[in-house]
Amino acid sequence: MPLSFMPDAASDTLTITLPDGSTRTYSVGVTGREIAESIGAGLARAALAITVNGTVQDLERPITESAEIAILTWDDDEGKETFWHSSAHLMAEALQALYPDVQFTIGPPIERGFYYDVDLGDGTLSADDLEAVESKMKELAKRDVSYERREVSKDEALAYYKDQGNPYKLELIEDLDDGEITFYEQGQFTDLCRGPHIPSTGRIKYPKLLSVAGAYWRGDESNPQLTRIYGISFPKKKMLDAFLEQRRLAKERDHRKLGKELNLFTFNADVVGPGLPMWLPKGATLRETLADLLKDEQLKRGYEPVVSPHIGRLALYRTSGHYPYYKDSQFPPMHFGGEGDEEDGYLLKPMNCPHHVMMYKHDMHSYRDLPVRFAEFGTVYRNEQSGELGGLTRVRGFTQDDAHIFCTPEQVKAEFKDVIDLTLKVLGALDFTEFTAQISLRDPQNTDKYVGDDALWTQAEQAIREAAEEMNLDTVEKTGEAAFYGPKLDFMVEDALGREWQLGTIQVDYNLPERFDLTYVDAEDERQRPVMIHRAPFGSLERFIGVLIEHCGGNFPSWLAPVQAMVIPVGADFNAYAEDVATQLRDADLRVKVDASDDTVGYKIREAETQKIPYMLVVGGREEEAGTVAVRAHGDGQQEVISVDAFIEKMQAEREAAWS
Repeated sequence: MPLSFMPDAASDTLTITLPDGSTRTYSVGVTGREIAESIGAGLARAALAITVNGTVQDLERPITESAEIAILTWDDDEGKETFWHSSAHLMAEALQALYPDVQFTIGPPIERGFYYDVDLGDGTLSADDLEAVESKMKELAKRDVSYERREVSKDEALAYYKDQGNPYKLELIEDLDDGEITFYEQGQFTDLCRGPHIPSTGRIKYPKLLSVAGAYWRGDESNPQLTRIYGISFPKKKMLDAFLEQRRLAKERDHRKLGKELNLFTFNADVVGPGLPMWLPKGATLRETLADLLKDEQLKRGYEPVVSPHIGRLALYRTSGHYPYYKDSQFPPMHFGGEGDEEDGYLLKPMNCPHHVMMYKHDMHSYRDLPVRFAEFGTVYRNEQSGELGGLTRVRGFTQDDAHIFCTPEQVKAEFKDVIDLTLKVLGALDFTEFTAQISLRDPQNTDKYVGDDALWTQAEQAIREAAEEMNLDTVEKTGEAAFYGPKLDFMVEDALGREWQLGTIQVDYNLPERFDLTYVDAEDERQRPVMIHRAPFGSLERFIGVLIEHCGGNFPSWLAPVQAMVIPVGADFNAYAEDVATQLRDADLRVKVDASDDTVGYKIREAETQKIPYMLVVGGREEEAGTVAVRAHGDGQQEVISVDAFIEKMQAEREAAWS
């Protein structure tokens, strides 16, 4: 909602505009708590914080001018963030009581919960110690003391942390300006913090500490390693119970666990390196099946396949902007004797787009040639911090289903809509039916993070809004989430456990064509600048497959499963017929294996069930005589006897139904 300020009725009053557009008059200095109380007792009990002209602040802070406000509760994202930030401070106070020599660094809220990075000196803290910290948190919360905000001078803040002997807070304070520094206090704990916080510790009734990890100070491996403690908290027990049940289910479906059980992929951090997955035959089959389906669909839509190298000159990424903007997450440049000075090295490819730009630039283009659509499953590399790696969802080498469309400004909307259609087709085929289409915009208050002309940004943002509206997408807008070179449409997908993941993405880019001086010749024989659309329905194959494994619990749809059917002969006498059935299925492009072991039929079926193979085809004398198979679906004890041809038709129909 745009800001709108109403003139004060008198010098000692102000006008408050509520989210529904209604207004109320209060005395200057009124607090969020007082406003909540004037609206209703229920809201006052639920209130956690307040937004004043879009800024979240404590309920007890005085409001000194007319403003638009919203009272925040647990139902608001900002309300949860404030609750979890306050819980991090409560955990810090508990740690201070149990570990007197602890030094605190930062303790922010995160998407689900909070963490605090601490230096325990010579002390240690493991997962076994979390219960004691959690118990201390509950004890401290029961005092129901207020979170008190106090403005301090820079000298006062420096003096306080010098006395504490805390080098981390001193480093943070050095980056702050006098007049913008605040402390928050609750009970016996004081912390350097901007806030905001909930009214008091008594609201935090059900904290749960989850895990302990290592983290380098400010993410730099040359800095001291800290102890990071993750936690979450809730105002009601039923919320905690629901979270713990979801966490239990997530543990069962963890893609790292299932990936090992199903023999899909492996890691070897010591020899190969952390964050570098190796795809085993079943996993490679899964991966290639997904890629081949998308490649087929892309060919139907006019995409042309290209292949780019895994490295490129540093100058390429300087021109694109990737090197300065992604420098901290890239592997160091490689330098070779006799090939230029220190500034003229090579980079492991962090993005495919600069290479596709140079491919476009290889030829002259007329407006009749456009749109040009280059597609590549290109592997890229990011030097993620080791403490932030996580199975397939956060890796150092990953393959993007990347494509870049070069088109005229008049073609942008139609091309963008076609990519939306393609992305919806991909998500639908894999049963990702619950999602939010997020229009990610730049932060107008922090334009240093972005490149390009303001007018081009405005034009690109509007093009995305119009395309999404014409495709009947319900959208939300998020400021500050754009790529450095342009706004984007992100598909925030909810999995079977209710967790949200950012998967497909589409981006409009007016800036890289400018930076690389891309052109086409229009109908008037004049050179014009094309627009570039970046798109990746999967995002990265690694992350997408990791999410997919957990979404379906490893029970892949029949058209995608690495092994679609296991042929099970009831005895050695029928091994030859089992192999004949398998040959017929393979000739129909189905992925099938034969279990010709000496184990019992029951054992073979249990093994196939454990491997989550969609279909078991049991064959014996009657099946051999009739040319049939006894079909048993995964998780279903019933069998249906049908011809081999009928089974082939069944599998083809399941694939077509998913991908139509």
